[in-house]
Amino acid sequence: MNAKMDTTNDACDLRFGQVGIACVRVRRVDAAALCDELERRVHAAPQMFSRAAVVLDLSHLLNLPDDGTVDAMLEAVRSAGMLPVGLAYGTSETEALARRMGLPLIAKFRAAYEPASGGPSPVAIEPAARAETPVPAQREPILSAPTPGGMQGAQHHAGSVRSGQQIYARDRDLIVTGAIANGAEVIADGNIHVYGGLRGRAMAGAQGDEKARIFVSDFRAELVAIAGHYRVFEQIPDDLKGQSVQCWLEGEKLLIAKL
Repeated sequence: MNAKMDTTNDACDLRFGQVGIACVRVRRVDAAALCDELERRVHAAPQMFSRAAVVLDLSHLLNLPDDGTVDAMLEAVRSAGMLPVGLAYGTSETEALARRMGLPLIAKFRAAYEPASGGPSPVAIEPAARAETPVPAQREPILSAPTPGGMQGAQHHAGSVRSGQQIYARDRDLIVTGAIANGAEVIADGNIHVYGGLRGRAMAGAQGDEKARIFVSDFRAELVAIAGHYRVFEQIPDDLKGQSVQCWLEGEKLLIAKL
């Protein structure tokens, strides 16, 4: 008789799930400038970036830094209030560096390895809109299910979205008929339509669709983002507060205008 394996006493379960990881793309080897820039981002959007898990992307540097320099950049990320969890996939040298630093290599952030262009910005932060999910999330998102036949229609959410709640519409638009509270997040790979007050955060084009748009009937947002480009609001401009607006990208600039 074959004995049935008893797994009830296993020490743990190991599963791969959705996680929100931001990408810090380093454009210049300057740990002090890196720390200053990240501190500015954390201060501007603490709920989005404070203690955010981040991957360090070195692929835009002309030469891969030595171990000591990379260690200084990792410490700069920590000092700014973020948590480095790995290196972005680059070359075999990047893989060797990750092994020496005791860090995982995150293949999800695989990018073309190209030399730096010499631009003035030391770092570009790409919120997890560039990753499988768009933001650092400590909560389980509400996901839509595919429609029959594999067709991807819009996901509808009726009612309010509470503070701390996250709704993610994968491979489709998101339509919310209700208010989105402060501290709540609505995310979609396509467009977002909010027929109610937006006081929390809305992130469209989460997988990089720069043509995505956000439509809101009562605009009071903490943050809006499209394809990783975002705007944070400590105070809503008087001409936009409580108005019906649309948000879209023009180049790398996120624009907002009344409908």
